[in-house]
Amino acid sequence: MSTASLAAEPQGVSFSHNDWELACDNTRTCRAAGYNADGDDMAVSVLLTRQAGPSQAVIATLKIGEYGDNEALQKLPSKFKVSMRVNQQVLGTLNIDKSNLETRLNQQQTDALITALHQDSEIVWSTGKTSWKLSDKGAAAVLLKMDEFQKRIGTTGALYKKGTLTEDKVAPAIATPIVLAAPVLANKPDDTKLLKIKALQAALLASIKEDDCSDITEKRFKEDSLSINRLSSHSVLISTTCWMAAYNQGVAYWVVDDKAPYSAELLTTDASDYADGKISFAQKGRGLGDCWSSGTWTWDGKKFVPTSASTSGMCKLVAPGGAWDLPTLVTEVRKAGH
Repeated sequence: MSTASLAAEPQGVSFSHNDWELACDNTRTCRAAGYNADGDDMAVSVLLTRQAGPSQAVIATLKIGEYGDNEALQKLPSKFKVSMRVNQQVLGTLNIDKSNLETRLNQQQTDALITALHQDSEIVWSTGKTSWKLSDKGAAAVLLKMDEFQKRIGTTGALYKKGTLTEDKVAPAIATPIVLAAPVLANKPDDTKLLKIKALQAALLASIKEDDCSDITEKRFKEDSLSINRLSSHSVLISTTCWMAAYNQGVAYWVVDDKAPYSAELLTTDASDYADGKISFAQKGRGLGDCWSSGTWTWDGKKFVPTSASTSGMCKLVAPGGAWDLPTLVTEVRKAGH
């Protein structure tokens, strides 16, 4: 999808290999998620979260799959225990509450899990009758990528390639950027007349590729498909639905000068909604709705600033809406003047 604005600095990184994926955000916090192998009936996922900087521990969270009609899960009580086994070694139990099906691993379990992910391993959580197996395929590459992003390779704190170096010079954490959201103005009575001006329509067309938006082409320009919202005394936001698919649609948004020559800046053709100075997008990875990508832009009085970007993890039927929040861009949005 077209997310050029979301690529603005600062940004994080995302990476995936087989059944594991990584998302590191612009504060240098990294989150690695692993899943069951494709074809396994019992979905499960583990999230490894680590902040940047020296001596930061890894927090490991287990999530039992809950998507769909899972008869084995339904038969379990509202609270139950699972034992953890790594290569047949029992590593204690964990308490699971069916209200969220998540629990945190203790330090011994976390360390054993990370060590096991270095090579082919059998990693299982079980009630005795029901078992959930975590895939190790792709984990080593993801752990190495996390170390690389946080500058830990060769240090005593590395997850994959440990060394003798101290962590004194690993990448430090970055403070969450603060974005000041400016108030937007109410529409002027004649703002809708701007949509009929040919020079403005030409500016919109010049900013997009041919056939990007089905309702605004040189041969077929539907004025009634356009919407307008006043941003400031000299800028307006114009939008139109550009495309529709089986389970997603994309809306285009432009910041446009309200006077000639009607300069138009295209933000995206894949957004979903706009309200009170914030553009958002949320797109399903597939029709089942078990994986999403999302993000926002916020009006700061001069431009729309990217303020979030994330996915909910791989399409693995772990949970409706996805297993996790895996951001690559985080900010703190405050109202201007507060």
